[in-house]
Amino acid sequence: LAGALAPLRRVRGGIIVLVAHALASGARLEIFDELDSTSAEARRRIENGAPASFWVLARRQTAGYGRRGAAWHHAEGDVAATYATNADAPPEKVGEWSFVAAVAVMAAVRRFAPSADLALKWPNDLLAGGAKLSGLLLEYFTTPPGVADLAIGIGVNVVSRPEVADYPTSRMLDLTDGAPPTPELFIAALDAELSATRARWRAEGFGPIRARWLENAAGFGRTIRIRAHDEVIEGVFEDLDPTGALILHSSGGRRVIAAGSVIRT
Repeated sequence: LAGALAPLRRVRGGIIVLVAHALASGARLEIFDELDSTSAEARRRIENGAPASFWVLARRQTAGYGRRGAAWHHAEGDVAATYATNADAPPEKVGEWSFVAAVAVMAAVRRFAPSADLALKWPNDLLAGGAKLSGLLLEYFTTPPGVADLAIGIGVNVVSRPEVADYPTSRMLDLTDGAPPTPELFIAALDAELSATRARWRAEGFGPIRARWLENAAGFGRTIRIRAHDEVIEGVFEDLDPTGALILHSSGGRRVIAAGSVIRT
């Protein structure tokens, strides 16, 4: 991994960029000293016709954001990155990327913390010891052929435990025996895991990814609580449907929830 990360320093628009060689998937990695948001930078590039695939990694973010525009805070040494690519799927299947990416993030963390107590919180958060370690944000665009149309924002707590609503947080620093990985090293590992998980998804469909996600699902078979729009729903987490929607058995009967956030497992 380290051999893939011999950087060259250059300046673009007054912003210092560290340009790395292609990673395992062939994607280009650019490392910024500072950005407003890696997702915003990926969006700007996509709007300007950037081809797939590339990674944007920031050592510092001044305006990071997550789902529903919520602020995402991280310290230098944490992972703040966005992967831009072609979705390789019709719009109705783009949501499967949440599970593809979440499974890959979990596998990447296991490379550095093999004994960590990890679980996946629907739809795409990673927990360690029941506390949030990582979150994902998917943004899908309508673009001309050959231009990236999917951006996956990835935040991983490596050295800090930022405060977030509804859930405690964890960090890789407390999960590894030695020093935790640098953001560059973690992204190199994640790129390899994401490439392998994506290849399996393309070859075998969503079924194996869904099964692997469920094997590691937080709260599976237990009573959980979900915030969906302005409603809080409590019930037993029974399954995922073939699209990745969560199937919940509540006091009101069987519920299929396509979008929301688990606030207790």
